[in-house]
Amino acid sequence: QVQLVESGGGSVQAGGSLRLSCTASGYTVSSTCMGWFRQAAGKEREGVASITGGSATYYSDSVKGRFTISKDNAKNTLYLEMSSLKPEDTAIYYCAGRPSPTCLGGAWRVSTIYNNWGQGTQVTVSS
Repeated sequence: QVQLVESGGGSVQAGGSLRLSCTASGYTVSSTCMGWFRQAAGKEREGVASITGGSATYYSDSVKGRFTISKDNAKNTLYLEMSSLKPEDTAIYYCAGRPSPTCLGGAWRVSTIYNNWGQGTQVTVSS
């Protein structure tokens, strides 16, 4: 049974940092495309970053240079390091995975290519 469990969310002031973790079971992080999505209140879910089985990375323009996606194959865990946080980063953050090493290039940000999702973790950034 595949399970993705996020942790590390919380409240932080603007300019601060957080690290999100996503621990996978029944799933091999090292060989699959994994991503982070977020959904702010009243808005659609959007892709934040993804990493392929070969560790190529993709980022949305809104987080490029501030967020870093990575994975620890030994721990079977996906991470999202977030720095220089802004109030507009406030959202529920979700971990997602798809059973393929590729994130399909530009389609990495399309939520429907992922078939496994975590329950989400809240990130709140205050000004």
